[in-house]
Formats: sequence, C-alpha cells, structure tokens
Amino acid sequence: MIYFDNNDTTQLHPDILEKMIPFFTEKFGNPASLHNLGLEAESAIDEARLQISGAIGAKPKELIFTSGATESNNLAILGAARARPNKKHLIISSVEHASVLNAAKRLEKDGYRITRLPVDGQGFVNPDSLRDAIDEDAFLVSILIANHEIGVIQDVKTLAEIAHSKGAWFHTDAAQALGKMPFKVEDLGIDLASFNAHKLHGPKGIGAMFVRRKNRPKRLMEGAPQEFDLRPGTENVPAIVGFGLAVEIAVRDLNEVESHIRPLQEKLAQGLAEIDNSMLNGPPPDERLLGNLNITFLYIEGEAILMHLAHRGIGVSSGSACSSKSLVPSEVLTAIGLIHEEAHGAIRFSLSRYNTEAEVDTVIESVKVVVDLLRSMTAFIPEVHSEKKGGTSFYRKR
Repeated sequence: MIYFDNNDTTQLHPDILEKMIPFFTEKFGNPASLHNLGLEAESAIDEARLQISGAIGAKPKELIFTSGATESNNLAILGAARARPNKKHLIISSVEHASVLNAAKRLEKDGYRITRLPVDGQGFVNPDSLRDAIDEDAFLVSILIANHEIGVIQDVKTLAEIAHSKGAWFHTDAAQALGKMPFKVEDLGIDLASFNAHKLHGPKGIGAMFVRRKNRPKRLMEGAPQEFDLRPGTENVPAIVGFGLAVEIAVRDLNEVESHIRPLQEKLAQGLAEIDNSMLNGPPPDERLLGNLNITFLYIEGEAILMHLAHRGIGVSSGSACSSKSLVPSEVLTAIGLIHEEAHGAIRFSLSRYNTEAEVDTVIESVKVVVDLLRSMTAFIPEVHSEKKGGTSFYRKR
C-alpha cells in the first residue's frame, strides 16, 4: 500500500518497537512500586521525560504524560478554566482540532464567553484580531501552531505575547508540530502545549502536555498523585518509553527528513496542480507544515476519490468528516472560505520519511485517472472562467 495519510497516524519506527517490547514482557513493573521492577519502570519514565522535555527546552517536571493530544487539549482548556474561576472568557481560532472546539463548546454551555478568531484564505490568524478580542476576563488563548488539515503554521510567539499582555495564559496544540519543525517552549513564550507520539512514528495512546510551573491547570480526574498530581492513574510505561525515543529520533533526524520530504511535497503539489479545476487549500507548499497538502478537486466528491484511490492501494484522507447519517464539511475548510461543494471535494495528502519519489509519481498519475473518471460521470461541470488555464487558480489568496 502507498500510505499518504501521515497527518492521521504514522508507521511505528522499528527501533521504537524494539525498545518498547521488553516493557511488555520482562520489564513489566508498576512505576509506583518500590521493588526492582517498579524502580526500573520509574527510571524508564524518567528517561523518556528527559528526552522529551530536553527536546522542547522544558524542565522535566514541566512535562505531564497523558493518553494523547486530545486529553492534553482537554486538560489544558478545562483545567485552566478550573484554575482561574474568576475569568470567564476563552479565545480560540476557527481552525482548531475537534478536541479544542468541543472543549470550548462545553465551557460555552456552562456560561463561558467563547471567541472564535477568524482566519484568512490560507488559514492564518491575524494577530490584530486577537488584540481586538482579548480582555482582562480572558483566562486562556488556545491556538494550534500547525494545522492538521491545511498545514498552516501560526505565529504563536506573537499571539502568546498578545495573550500575556492581558494576563491570559497561552496554550497551543502542537500534535502536528513536534518533530516536524523547530519547537522550543521558551522561544515561543507559551504556557501550555499538547503533544502525541503517533504523529511522529511513535506508539498510539500516549501523549504529553507541557505545563509551565507557574501556570498549572487543575486536574480533571480523581485518583492517585501520578504525573505531579495532574493526571492520576498508572502510567503506560511501554508507550512512554516509545514516545521518548520517537521524539529523540524525530528531532535528531529533522534536517535529513525535511530534505527528503520537502522535494516530494513540492513534486506532488506540482503534479496535482496540472489537474484542471483543482486548488490548494492553505499556504503554498514551501510555507506549510512538512509533508502536508490539502487539495480540492471541484465538481466531484472527496469520498469518491478516496474510495477509488483505496481500490488502487493508495491511502489518503477526505476533507469531510462523517457525522451520524450526514456528511458534514470540514470546519477548517469552511473557515478559510470554501463553500460546501469545495470542502466536500477536498483530499489531504501527508507524507513521511518512508515515502518515495516513485510513490509520488504513482499517486499523481492515479489521482489524474480517478478525477477524470469521476468527472466523466458528473452531469454538469460549469464553463471555465478563471485565471488558470483549464480551471480555477491552484493557489488560494490570503
């Protein structure tokens, strides 16, 4: 199979699997136990905490292990609300992950005021919109640094400075950023950040949160005082061990991997731009998240493209999400100005260190064939009247 869905999840690195296996078998101790097996497990967690905190420029005690970025996002937002009960204003962007959007909706039901900052045609938050929205009642600003769908990278440093000017904490969902771009918490000036392992060739079911020591959210669950009394429950030692090594490898190999992926990303964009009536959602390839492309193919359904490519052994993602019995267009795509028909025709391609130029060539040719086939079955395609020969402009304006 040709796997171009790495923003969804990634293949486990073989070295990581090898390091994890002993902690499922002979090194199975509970890190809270005082015998040798427990101490060995505790030491393994400490090592992983050092690996990850060191990679992001944090202190070890500022890193909390969770089950993933979704839990980290909930802990950051709902926990910050609990920690700052006299402030009732939360500010997020309109292109956040569902875990942030839904945590905000929960607070809204509880009487909190939620501001959802608009974005431009490429998905960028204008810092002036935050300046206009923020007030002394804001307890938190949460804006993701790298978007999972359209690859836009926000100016988090500037946004955090604006948040702090009014006394608000700043949180960023960094699930897609860690290991794919430079990320140091002090350079960015952030207070809270969410991470997970399975976006960078680590195991599923494990994540982390950076918590600046002076800005601690309140715990959401009751139990024993694991993870510095912020996240109770016995730690997932094998996954934590894998997470630590995943971050170490990703940061170590970042320049080499970027040199491999970026040309493939450019070639894929150029090849798919040749398809009439296609457009790139988000920034240009050289300005967006490493490996990410999101492209709308007008007049056909993204799900149909996805299924035809799957039959050809190619794995990608659709720009729509299934919700109960109806198809709901991506909130990220509608936030950048796409109408429903454009959002429903979107496909996300996301590359990793394991993809090859030959795979890119195969995907380009396969997408061309599938799009032609599906459009040949479409009853009506409007007459072309745009600046791109044969179709709409490929690059969206800001």
